[in-house]
Amino acid sequence: METISRRTLLGGSALGVAAAGLLPSAGYATDDKVTRWITANAKPVNELNVGNAQIVGLGEAVHATAEITHLKLRIIRDLVEHHGFRAIAFEDDWSLGTQLNDYVLTGRGDLYALMGQLSTEARTHEIAELFEYLRAYNATHRDKVRFAGSEYFSTRRLSYDAIAEYVARRAPHRLAELHRSLDPIRPNTDDMGAYVQWYWQEVKDKAPYVAKARAVYSLVRDLPHRSNDRDYALTEHHARQIRSFYTAFSLPEEQNWVYRDARAAENVRWWHRFTRNKVIYWAASAHTANAPHLTVNEPPVSFRNAGSYLRTWYGDRYRSIGCTFDHGTSLGPLTMPPAPADWFEHQLTATGLDNFVLDLRTQPQPAPVRAWLRRTARTRGFPDAGPTSYLTGDTLADWFDVVVHTREVTPTHLIS
Repeated sequence: METISRRTLLGGSALGVAAAGLLPSAGYATDDKVTRWITANAKPVNELNVGNAQIVGLGEAVHATAEITHLKLRIIRDLVEHHGFRAIAFEDDWSLGTQLNDYVLTGRGDLYALMGQLSTEARTHEIAELFEYLRAYNATHRDKVRFAGSEYFSTRRLSYDAIAEYVARRAPHRLAELHRSLDPIRPNTDDMGAYVQWYWQEVKDKAPYVAKARAVYSLVRDLPHRSNDRDYALTEHHARQIRSFYTAFSLPEEQNWVYRDARAAENVRWWHRFTRNKVIYWAASAHTANAPHLTVNEPPVSFRNAGSYLRTWYGDRYRSIGCTFDHGTSLGPLTMPPAPADWFEHQLTATGLDNFVLDLRTQPQPAPVRAWLRRTARTRGFPDAGPTSYLTGDTLADWFDVVVHTREVTPTHLIS
């Protein structure tokens, strides 16, 4: 199978709208008053408070670090066992997620074989611990935790087959019509990395594919159904992902990331409504943060991210948690030097604490703390683009309600 990474699937190093007007490095010095406030209010990870949240965005500064992954697993266990969260929306493909959901609910399937189809950075022993925990929890509890992928970017043949099977059962008189649109766009391989590259790079006229994908969705959407028909809802969502897949990879590169995050937010909201349960949204902080004006300098990209949609829709019932670090390495291996003085992690590291939770809404906030929280934020961008890649736009107080900070990180371990 061709190696798949989320960035490869979404445009390599030329994603999104060209960034303009980036602020020059501010060179902020560490403020002792801010350091003292952080130290006084830092708490252990097991004292995380998510209030009345219906959806928690559980972000990570970069993918594939062992320490952050383990911290996120600790948070998930706490949210599941003590706060009633019963659904996971994970930054990977919806169609594969249906098979992983079957595994965590029933134990059916080969976990490592399924994980071998995830994006490269998720094919690790540390992520396997997530699925093993969910399976173990579900094996001993009636109130199950369900798993879904929040992305469309490698929609597999099983989605096409699920639609055909549903129409054959519920509307056989429309099956021939469905197949006229569905069959020509059904992938001819399970190697979705290769299929994406073929469609994106080699198919010059994508309009017929997009038209047929839209026709499939329209046919399914218009089928008669009861308002609470969950079988129908799943089938419609399969069709929605097919439409998103062909549309996304037909767009100019500068629009692809914008489209992706809008769809991810819709998919998380759909999962919340479908499960009727509180949801943990596991993704990079670039997606989970409340960042309507997110900008990356290297590669140049700007987009409204998924977390900002979720904050608009849910208000304070969407809680944004950012897992951050100062320095270390991730899979690649990629070396990430200490955060410079104008990145907000620099101030967090100045406490000397190894790892802690900080609720950024904690009161009272002295004037230097308010200034730090409301300064235009800057943080690590895409490590594979180089050590000077950073994210900016909006403020730290906008981005996160809570940060979970650790000093040093090391790579996760790929499943062989």
